[in-house]
Amino acid sequence: MNIRTARPDELELLRELEVAAGVLFRDIGMTDIAEHPAPPLEVFEESRQAGRLWVSTDADDRPTGFVLVTLVDDAAHIEQVSVDPDHQGQGLGRLLIEHVDSWAAGQGLEALTLSTFRSVPWNGPYYARLGFVELRPDEWTSGLTELLAAETAFGLDPAQRLFMRRTVTPQ
Repeated sequence: MNIRTARPDELELLRELEVAAGVLFRDIGMTDIAEHPAPPLEVFEESRQAGRLWVSTDADDRPTGFVLVTLVDDAAHIEQVSVDPDHQGQGLGRLLIEHVDSWAAGQGLEALTLSTFRSVPWNGPYYARLGFVELRPDEWTSGLTELLAAETAFGLDPAQRLFMRRTVTPQ
């Protein structure tokens, strides 16, 4: 397994991978999330060009997962991490997040942040095992508050969202 920057010819595959990984949400009654289309190619391309879209790959160099990162208030914000269902349970999500941590340290960033669903049994506890802690609303930065407003406008219930933060591991 390797982690590298995504290539332009892989972006449509990454969109498909995100949709496939979202099927888990159907199993817990979140059909609208499971059936939501992936972001447009332009979003992936913008992140790729900025050097903030990485893939995990198999022995044949085919993507098995990806992580897409934005910058929010001087933190590396994990916008999306998805692993192909055929490769889940192998630690790829953790390895992708550790890659982001190393990248963020090299960029002089102090933290990783993310937003996730409060009620999804595997999200918050998984990220907590990786060292993320839930932020109280009074700990939210202005950028995180803006993200919540965008998620709410997108149709997500703000009461079901939570922000988490992890201090970057020093190099």
